[in-house]
Amino acid sequence: MRSFRFIHAADIHLDSPMRGLSEDVPGVAERLRLATREALTALIDAAIERAVDFVIIAGDVYDGDWRDYQTGVFFVRQMHRLASASIPVYLIHGNHDAQNQMTRSLSLPNNVYVFSHEDAETTVLEHLDVAIHGTSYAERAVTDNLVPGYPAPVAEHFNIGVLHTGLGGRGGHANYAPCSLDELTAKGYDYWALGHVHAAEVLAEHPHVVFSGNLQGRSIRETGAKSAYEVVVEDGRVAELHAIHCDVARWAESEVDIAAADDFNDVIAAMRRAIENGANAVEGRLLAVRLRLTGTTALHDQLAAAPERLLAEARAAAAGLGAAQVYVEKIKLATTPALDAATRRERQDALGEMQRLLDEAADDPDIRAMIEKDIRRLAERLPYEIREHADDVLLRAAIDGDTATLIDGAGDYLLSRLAADESAP
Repeated sequence: MRSFRFIHAADIHLDSPMRGLSEDVPGVAERLRLATREALTALIDAAIERAVDFVIIAGDVYDGDWRDYQTGVFFVRQMHRLASASIPVYLIHGNHDAQNQMTRSLSLPNNVYVFSHEDAETTVLEHLDVAIHGTSYAERAVTDNLVPGYPAPVAEHFNIGVLHTGLGGRGGHANYAPCSLDELTAKGYDYWALGHVHAAEVLAEHPHVVFSGNLQGRSIRETGAKSAYEVVVEDGRVAELHAIHCDVARWAESEVDIAAADDFNDVIAAMRRAIENGANAVEGRLLAVRLRLTGTTALHDQLAAAPERLLAEARAAAAGLGAAQVYVEKIKLATTPALDAATRRERQDALGEMQRLLDEAADDPDIRAMIEKDIRRLAERLPYEIREHADDVLLRAAIDGDTATLIDGAGDYLLSRLAADESAP
């Protein structure tokens, strides 16, 4: 068999909205909004620079129906760049760009082959002794196992299966086109180019079963490096597998231990160090970071009572880094107060009285019923996107009807405000 190389990519989600953005940092927010386009451009640059023989895209080029034609125009333009370099593209549609999801379409250049959504099919590259098998989604929610319908491997060829699958719901993704790893390895193909799961993972070797992950992280739920894979094949076997980091912005969560902090300035200094370390680690990319403050500290009440100042100070520290671009997405306060609930409960002052009232509220069925009724009504009015992706502890508790967590969280805030007010000069 001939030697060749190709790129396996998936889940581009072109022009997908970024979650967790604030207009308080307009320049950074705008760059994040363009990040999926820049990531695709980086992928095409890499394909041309490395002179690969072809590119495979395993579904979800788009994030759903386009708001206007510019999303499609941008993708077509990138495909023309590959056409000019004589690089063919083989792609399938996934759940986000399924046949019934899209009301708009544009003609693609002749170097792009889109697999049918009706049945799995095979295209053969005789000059490379390669057979590529794939099928597109006809609709968003594909609940059938598609693997049995994939054609048999072509003899004396390197066989590649292209599939958009949840593979059992890995990483919390919907289990579309469900199948098992054993089914894939038993199919007789040499490489499975998988999409849908956004974390890159090599599940098996010889035969290779690989999720390339998405090209660009889009929220704090998609942290770390994002990439495609360059696959080098020699003598009918995968000889090398290289990650190509295409992301131009990287999401990260950084833990900041402030147990040793004596005052607010020490907290700001600790956040600044974490931001600087994060910026250095992403090698010139834009860093979108969430800071998680931890540790047992007497400052807990003061910090809990001033969340807006905390975030503003962190963003000011990020703005002072000069050339490095950093977006502080959120501050999560996970510190522990120096005074625990038991100690507060014994105090004979306003703080102790508040703690005792909150303890009683947590066990009062009438109060719990009132909270559940009112909060449920508000949560049901929230847009689907917020309900689906909320990661704030209290908001998540409200959506899920977790009354105990709501009372604990609200109580902690009230106690912190009261303690901060009492300690203020």
